[in-house]
Amino acid sequence: MALASVSKVVLGSIAFGVFWVLAVFPSVPFMPIGRTAGALLSAVLMIVFHVISPDEAYASVDLPILGLLFATMVVGTYLKSAGMFKHLGTLLAWKSQGGRDLLCRVCIVTALASALFTNDTCCVVLTEFVLELAAERNLPAKPFLLALASSANIGSSATPIGNPQNLVIAFNSKIPFPKFLLGILPAMLAGMAVNMVMLLCMYWKDLAAADIAADGKQMEAVEEGLQAAASKTPSPPAPSGGQQLNKSPKLAYSSPLMTEDISTKHPWFMHCTEERRKLFLKSFAYIVTVGMVIAYMVGLNMSWTAITTAIALVVVDFRDAEPCLDKVSYSLLVFFSGMFITVSGFNKTGLPGAIWNFMAPYSKVNSVGGISVLSIIILLLSNLASNVPTVLLMGGEVASAAALISPAAVTRSWLLLAWVSTVAGNLSLLGSAANLIVCEQARRAPRNAYDLTFWNHIVFGVPSTLIVTAIGIPLIGKINV
Repeated sequence: MALASVSKVVLGSIAFGVFWVLAVFPSVPFMPIGRTAGALLSAVLMIVFHVISPDEAYASVDLPILGLLFATMVVGTYLKSAGMFKHLGTLLAWKSQGGRDLLCRVCIVTALASALFTNDTCCVVLTEFVLELAAERNLPAKPFLLALASSANIGSSATPIGNPQNLVIAFNSKIPFPKFLLGILPAMLAGMAVNMVMLLCMYWKDLAAADIAADGKQMEAVEEGLQAAASKTPSPPAPSGGQQLNKSPKLAYSSPLMTEDISTKHPWFMHCTEERRKLFLKSFAYIVTVGMVIAYMVGLNMSWTAITTAIALVVVDFRDAEPCLDKVSYSLLVFFSGMFITVSGFNKTGLPGAIWNFMAPYSKVNSVGGISVLSIIILLLSNLASNVPTVLLMGGEVASAAALISPAAVTRSWLLLAWVSTVAGNLSLLGSAANLIVCEQARRAPRNAYDLTFWNHIVFGVPSTLIVTAIGIPLIGKINV
């Protein structure tokens, strides 16, 4: 696309600059209106400056993506009510063998869950639980928060529903769900393993020291319990037949997020209509969610599949759905609408196309050097302009350049864009919404609160992002379907 007039380029760049500043720094002193209002402001400026017409602005809003985001949040709410994430938490705590084992579990469970339930959702529901788990075992919070945020980003790269930028790529590229999954899965698994090893290497001593301290406290507690029992109760005579005299007190982990209602363990609860209803709703939520994933994999329309699943859950619940719908992040939907208009207006200036035309000869996906240059551009832009705007700005240009090589190169270019833009979110605290969610949830946690600062994150984020990205790139698109 040729450059527009000088006035349109300047005004469009100003409007996009407003969006970028308020998206990265939502509470700037001169305009503390937040990300959502900032996206709307920049969208309005694009129209007021005549960079884009009102009709073009409405047309640029991608309704399928908004519908998929909305439906996914509704389904996630019902899954949370059905105890899905409580079961994930139980899986983390079950027979844990110390801090290093627990760290590996957090990485694996978070990555796999994020691929199916989005990285943001998993970070929202698992952050507080991970902090509880670390507190119960006297473990440092920072390694587990970094494991949660980084693994959520890496895991979400594997599917079109793992994060918002993958949704954009899936819709624009028309890559089927199975092909998308198998194209990135090897890189995701390798990246998850490498990220986990890096966390263990960086925090091995901290986790080992915590394990030793925890073992010492456990032994002290056992000894105190035995001494207290011996002082209060005289020892009975040794029974015949080698029966056990007494039992050491058991130390078990108990978290309010994992507490089960004791009434559900009694046989008579099955006769209670309300309990049967809850059991049916839980089972139905799991079944239709599995059906939704299967529908994705066979190539059905993702947006309407998710909407149908959400409506099925609402109807079968047979109650006023307003409490569930109130939990949908409508501000996120508004933010995306404003962002679509802003990015569309910025593209109308011709500036992104001109920049890409300059870099395109050095960014071909059929050479190692070209892929390296392309990856660096995506990584930097994802942290400066956020990953979703980067995908919106570069996706079409990258695919058009790859089309000159071969159809297979087009698919690989989209998958590379998905991989690099997603893993780039681990570079800094501002690189991904999932990072910010973990940071805010941890800071406000009622127990074991921790302030994950920008510098705490970047010390691990930079080397992890560069190494994981580099290891994953050669594996992208290696499995064909």
